[in-house]
Amino acid sequence: METKPVITCLKTLLIVYSFVFWITGAILLAVGVWGKLMLGPYISLIADNSTNAPYVLIGTGTVIVVFGLFGCFATCRGSPWMLKLYAMFLSLVFLAELVAGISGFVFRHEIKGTFHRTYTDAVLNYNAEDEASRAVDNLQHRLRCCGVYNYTSWFGSVYYPSNGIPASCCFNVSDCNPDELRNTTLAPSKVYHQGCYELVTSFMETNMAIIAGVTFGIAFSQLIGMLLACCLSRIITANQYEMV
Repeated sequence: METKPVITCLKTLLIVYSFVFWITGAILLAVGVWGKLMLGPYISLIADNSTNAPYVLIGTGTVIVVFGLFGCFATCRGSPWMLKLYAMFLSLVFLAELVAGISGFVFRHEIKGTFHRTYTDAVLNYNAEDEASRAVDNLQHRLRCCGVYNYTSWFGSVYYPSNGIPASCCFNVSDCNPDELRNTTLAPSKVYHQGCYELVTSFMETNMAIIAGVTFGIAFSQLIGMLLACCLSRIITANQYEMV
């Protein structure tokens, strides 16, 4: 019975860990749903084709929520094979998060290149009606930017000859009209001069280290759960401990 306090301590720690793990899954699920509902147009500007990133987050969050509950159940039952299965799942999550973090950091320049290509295409083919055009308007309005590098990016768009620079570039939309926005002399005094590409990529570069650090931190936290689950399973098996 001298091992019972050790087992009780490990079980308590693993239940707490599983609860935190469950919360992580719930957060991923919420972020995925929010991303799908709120960021769909913006995501279309970053990827060449429709991306499944929100669905990946929703799926991953759902699986983590289920296995977080399974981890709590396995710990309470004190079942060695359930604990081993839980540890195996945590190892898979660890590897997946590690690969995702490394890939995002290594291929960050490709992400920037893709954004430049898709955003430039959205500007050149802007029509103020489709999803990509609405995403461009929202981005320019929220970030207070205009065009890819600056407002002159709009001079080559199909929209410019008849409508000028979009009103979403204006400091004050009520003070802009198509005639002024088509005038290369008057338009610069009405619109933002900062390009959107530079703002977005600067944000990415500034925060990439933080994002990578958080990703790796979360990934390596899975090692704690793996260690606790394996230790508890081994002690229970060795001492033939059974939960009442």
